[in-house]
Amino acid sequence: MGAKIKKGDLVQVITGSDRNKQGKVLKVFPAAQRVIVEGVNRVTKHTKAGQTERGTTTGGIEVVEAAMHISNVAIVCPETKKPTRVGFREETVEKNGVSKTVRVRFAKSSGKAL
Repeated sequence: MGAKIKKGDLVQVITGSDRNKQGKVLKVFPAAQRVIVEGVNRVTKHTKAGQTERGTTTGGIEVVEAAMHISNVAIVCPETKKPTRVGFREETVEKNGVSKTVRVRFAKSSGKAL
């Protein structure tokens, strides 16, 4: 079975404090069922101070995106720009005279391929 949400997809948060925010998926953790979305679920992280080879100091307080559960996001339909569910269908593609069936993700609201 293919993944419903992949790296690079535009998603919208449907629950939580960042509700209705949209962002691009930066990383997917399929085993933990979590995703990291750009600009969403930002947390402050304290990193230990250190020095690089050039002598510049590193560390301090950083603001980074934290992982969130995959059920809290929905893919944004490319046509309506609203969150939608994802379905799979098989389409026949002809390349160099050879026909091949390919599994394609599509937005259930518009039927458009993702």
